[in-house]
Amino acid sequence: MNHASGLHRIRHGDFHRRNYSPADYPLYPDYQACRAGASVPSQFLVRALEYPLATIIDDVSRTFSEYLLIPRLTRKGQTAEGVDLKTPVSAVRGNHAPGFLMNVPIVSACMQSVSGSRLSIALARQGGLGFIFCSQSVASQAEMVRQVKSHKAGFVQSDTNATSDMTLDEVIRLMKESGHSTVPVTDDGTSSGKLVGIITDKDFWQYEDDLSRRVSQHMTPLTDVIFGPDGISLREANQLLHQHKKECLPIVDEQGNLTALVFKKDYEDHRRHPQELLDESKRLCVGAGINTHDYEERVPALMDAGADVLCFDASDGFTEFQAEGIAWMRSRYGDDVVIGAGNVVSAEGFDYLVERGADFIKVGIGGGSICITREQKGIGRGQASALLEVAARRDAYHEETGRYIPICSDGGLANDTQIVVALAMGADFVMMGRYFAMTEESPTPKTSINGQIYKPYWGEGTRRAQNWQRYSDAMETRKLIFEEGVDAYVPFVGPVSEVLETTLYKLRSTMVNIGSDTLSEFRERAILTKVSEQSVVEAGTGSVFKFNSNAEVESSGWGQA
Repeated sequence: MNHASGLHRIRHGDFHRRNYSPADYPLYPDYQACRAGASVPSQFLVRALEYPLATIIDDVSRTFSEYLLIPRLTRKGQTAEGVDLKTPVSAVRGNHAPGFLMNVPIVSACMQSVSGSRLSIALARQGGLGFIFCSQSVASQAEMVRQVKSHKAGFVQSDTNATSDMTLDEVIRLMKESGHSTVPVTDDGTSSGKLVGIITDKDFWQYEDDLSRRVSQHMTPLTDVIFGPDGISLREANQLLHQHKKECLPIVDEQGNLTALVFKKDYEDHRRHPQELLDESKRLCVGAGINTHDYEERVPALMDAGADVLCFDASDGFTEFQAEGIAWMRSRYGDDVVIGAGNVVSAEGFDYLVERGADFIKVGIGGGSICITREQKGIGRGQASALLEVAARRDAYHEETGRYIPICSDGGLANDTQIVVALAMGADFVMMGRYFAMTEESPTPKTSINGQIYKPYWGEGTRRAQNWQRYSDAMETRKLIFEEGVDAYVPFVGPVSEVLETTLYKLRSTMVNIGSDTLSEFRERAILTKVSEQSVVEAGTGSVFKFNSNAEVESSGWGQA
């Protein structure tokens, strides 16, 4: 046996020195015909020389549930509130600051049933990053990115507008469709037209006034509207709102065109979200998934729409196709674009994509709750084993080159505890699908099943997703030959803000137990122990009865105190 480098091979010469059974060497059809236990005839030795044996890794493929953290010294004065969860997304060179940082180490998966514009907005307001799914047309994905970017911190592009000759009935329908009670009136009815007035639901009585009357007869004309000049700071805009006791402040450029709205309620809301992830223009940040088939068309559209980070969405990213895509983006945009690549499960895959210019690497194949890649294709690796190997190579690469490559652990996370373990093992941030699919802001409808509320959740490798760009090798057929995901339901758990608040507090609390104030300290100080089956039993509740009317949510383990 050869155990060099942790690998296990059966040498060809071993055929002369021991007996083999078919189970020992299943890859040789001619040898399978041999009688079990018989010596291998010389003719089969020739075949062995023609067909080298597979390399077998000695270590077992392990998952996050097999590990626990050993507490370290907690210092006086350490508190969960004092923990800093900032983490890099772009590559870090030498002593330079990262080009792109997140305020919390969590991103949403590039999935139809997870990452729409509403979810991405909600996550960015908590400090994380949503990745708009790419299994849709270029135009619709770019529009979703624009919708997120329009949520400038306090400055919102008006998505509901009227003209002065519209009827009250038409305006009421607009208000009901959008949920907005304040509607700017512009000369052409667009969000960038010349502002002529403002109409709100307080300017008319729906059941008393003649709804065929024109907006111009009820609106507040521009001469009486308090507005701010384009370029005004958010602080100055809020001061105007406060001074004039207004709920909404239109922002108008020198030509009189509407550019944005500032709302009092947003001021209050932003004070509740100090961790918001914003770009230099104070707009919310958003990521976008891309594929290896149409990036030459998709990437420019996403960049024009304002995407902050791009990431290849693939079950297996260790391919020349991704290398070519990275090279094309670097040649066109240089370092102005943040590129994520993957997924990989080995140091070899990490090296390949990093040397081609990737900013961060996604780790994980087949670990997602609705992913069946391992079952269907026999490829993948336990998420903990994959992450540990890639993280070790990341650190070695940093020592060799001075370039730090962030790692995203994608999949294999069943509860909050495993998020903590993944970050302790070396992940800079984690990507999750099911976690966000269960929330209010995911793009799927709620449905009641046996008295409980659920939301649909399906993988990008399902026929429902029709994501042929990701899973079909034969692009010209646009046919999904087999599925690598399942179509299911997950229990509804509430808004992103509430679920994430609990998850992040657990993370901060654990970091205090390890004596760390930052995620980098957390990785450095973490000591992990493998757990036995009996230690898992010991960790749970025993000899007591628990009654819960919502067992499905309880068992999910996400974001619960």
